[in-house]
Amino acid sequence: MKNKKTALKILRQVLGPDKITSKDEHYFKCPACGHHKRKFAVNFTKAAYHCWVCHYRGRNLRRIVRRFGSYTQLQKWDQITNRSDLERFADLFMEPERGESDQKLELPEEFVSLCTNNIPATGMYALRYLEKRGVSHADILKWKIGYCFSGEYKNRIIIPSFDHEGDVSYFIARSYTGDSYKYKNPRASKDITFNELYIDWNKDLVLVEGVFDALVAGNAAPILGSTLRKGSKLLREIVRNDTPIYIALDPDAAKKERRVIKTLLEYDVELYKIDVSGYEDVGSMPRDVFQQRKNKATFIDSDNYLLLDLLSAV
Repeated sequence: MKNKKTALKILRQVLGPDKITSKDEHYFKCPACGHHKRKFAVNFTKAAYHCWVCHYRGRNLRRIVRRFGSYTQLQKWDQITNRSDLERFADLFMEPERGESDQKLELPEEFVSLCTNNIPATGMYALRYLEKRGVSHADILKWKIGYCFSGEYKNRIIIPSFDHEGDVSYFIARSYTGDSYKYKNPRASKDITFNELYIDWNKDLVLVEGVFDALVAGNAAPILGSTLRKGSKLLREIVRNDTPIYIALDPDAAKKERRVIKTLLEYDVELYKIDVSGYEDVGSMPRDVFQQRKNKATFIDSDNYLLLDLLSAV
């Protein structure tokens, strides 16, 4: 990278003394796990870092400075890398926050929680459906899942979305009786970050198609069947937090996936692609298989995105 000497000086201020093993690779104490030995490798040529103890890793050195350094150190880093924080992405943040972004919803009157010890007999149908889909009791508790046995959302699983303040911002209503309309969601904006309350923006975030995919993926955000629109709340948060993204959309959504990848690359997002082939979607994938595939995810940059785009057009 350019200005390596100044960049190294800033990293030494943030991480402490280093051990040089080659021209481009330096070892520091890991800021994530705090291991007493220098096991945190930083490679300036690849702009990558990896801890050999806790496996904290990434392909964007700026994230180290942003997360563990001071505001002044981050400003200096941005000066030498020609990035002026979010000013470079002014088009993403120039729009005023819209009312939809902070919408508050009420759950259906007929909503019955599956998180209690005294579940009505009618809840057995919903529980059996969730069990068949591999949804555990821990998932039900974490995601505050319930169901409706009557009313507008009759015979549907209800999965609420909570905003950063803990208020309901949206909910998914999925039929568990084979209704021809699998989903019947509220008449409200989808420009939300689903279950923002539970997202850790400092960790890898998996972008998936739907909520049942997110249950398998862990720290994940479903894009709810739409594309990742420029100016959307989800994209703003990803860019603002420099969050590394793993994309794992359904195999039959290749065109949409390419559009999402293109948008993320425009904003310098650290991006990886997870192989979902052989499965209908992430939601149908065993969790250990998903984790294995995530560990083997392909790093995507502008060069191999163009190759991917060309190959898919053949």
